[in-house]
Amino acid sequence: MIAKKGKVDFFPYFLLAPAVFFILVIVAWPLVETFRLSLTDARLGKENFVGFENYQDLLEKRKFHQVISRTFFWMFLSVSLKIVLGLAGATLLNAAIPGRALFRVLVMPPWVIPMAIGCIGWLWLYNSHFGLLSGVAQRIGLVDGPFGFLAYKTSAFYSAVITDVWIGTPMVTLFFLAAMQGVNRDLYEAAWVDGAGRWYRFRRITIPQIMPVIVSMALLSAIWTFNSFEIIWILTEGGPRGATTTLIVDTYKTAIGNYKFGEGAARAVIIVALLAIFSIIYYALLKKLNRFYER
Repeated sequence: MIAKKGKVDFFPYFLLAPAVFFILVIVAWPLVETFRLSLTDARLGKENFVGFENYQDLLEKRKFHQVISRTFFWMFLSVSLKIVLGLAGATLLNAAIPGRALFRVLVMPPWVIPMAIGCIGWLWLYNSHFGLLSGVAQRIGLVDGPFGFLAYKTSAFYSAVITDVWIGTPMVTLFFLAAMQGVNRDLYEAAWVDGAGRWYRFRRITIPQIMPVIVSMALLSAIWTFNSFEIIWILTEGGPRGATTTLIVDTYKTAIGNYKFGEGAARAVIIVALLAIFSIIYYALLKKLNRFYER
């Protein structure tokens, strides 16, 4: 930046310096160091350069391909449920019903309480011996005896999804509710005068008006769910038999559990690359969808 007398004004650069320093130290340097580490066979007391051998080994492993597929399925299923339930919840909370303020407060606890405490609560609910869900299932005749929801591959996976949806839906609901309250009420009144029904007003007014928020929340929720670690680790630690092992859990087990830092770093780089590619494609598709609703 040039001052009036032709001298360089360093004050703006001085103001930007903390942010630049933060990005370099907290973001850029760890990424560069992780990529460097992924090119080695680093373990405890050992580190030799091996090039792209770690990546080649991962691409040749069928188990790793299954982990990637499972991670994307976990993400799409969980995010889809969050968006649908969030829209439904925000629509109900935005309606003129008695006790609306109380309901808005009651939707907060799953998001406000510490995630570990919430997961431990669900861990008790899923318990086969004293868990509420197993007891109810026995009472109504769905199962003959105690059923461990986290003991079987399919039930453990969907149980983890339900827990993740329970934790993430309140935030999505509140963001959608805030967006709905910003929609111009004149649009609804004009549509109502023209004889438009509730579903038509929701589809042709509400959705297009809050589409930027839907796009943003869907993308952010997808990234958070893709990188979700605490929920799966507390409930199943990636089991049973790897049924709930996602990329982030697999990376933790490799790097921290087995002390294979080089292989773990390679997995971390792949996670960053997949998220970057997914974000670009996802944002482009939703942008086209947004243009469609604006017509």
